[in-house]
Amino acid sequence: MKQLFSYLLLLTSYLSLTSCNAEGEYSTWPCRFTYDNSLHLDATLASVMNIDSRGVYCRIWESSMGGLVLHFQSSQGGDATYQPVTEMERLSNYILGLNNGIIVGFQTMNTQPYGGFVAYDAQCPNCVRRENNTINPRFPVSMSPSGIASCGVCGKKYDLNNGGLVQNGEAGDVGLQKYLATTTGPHGFLSVGTKR
Repeated sequence: MKQLFSYLLLLTSYLSLTSCNAEGEYSTWPCRFTYDNSLHLDATLASVMNIDSRGVYCRIWESSMGGLVLHFQSSQGGDATYQPVTEMERLSNYILGLNNGIIVGFQTMNTQPYGGFVAYDAQCPNCVRRENNTINPRFPVSMSPSGIASCGVCGKKYDLNNGGLVQNGEAGDVGLQKYLATTTGPHGFLSVGTKR
């Protein structure tokens, strides 16, 4: 019953986000990810789903290691943790951003709905635009403990704690692409998706 209540709370939060956001605030790049951390209890993911851990972020991606697995890497360093994907999760067909990577966490600035929980695409949007490559982009950003994401290709830096804004941009540059995101807490549900 507790899981059902958590799921309904997450669904209600997600639906209210989709109905009242500013035009253009969220990306139309593909993303679909729902994860029940009460089943897996991944500590890295739980740490960023905790409102008391503002400024800590987690990069999520998928790979095959004798079966499908999800990887969770903290902006605070250390090795990535991984969790095997269950059959039900496999059937949900995750889309982890433009090229297999999203970043989630609570901003230090409480400017977003639902306590500042945000999700970003893990690709540099300015390189994607410059190269006109949304089919197979290879412009990942890396995270620092200070909440800055950096592109290894163009050198642009993005402030994860302030809406993903570009810090060293030029005229016409944009910030990281944001997705709709909700969480019910460290050992609850996480949902990230594209605005419909």
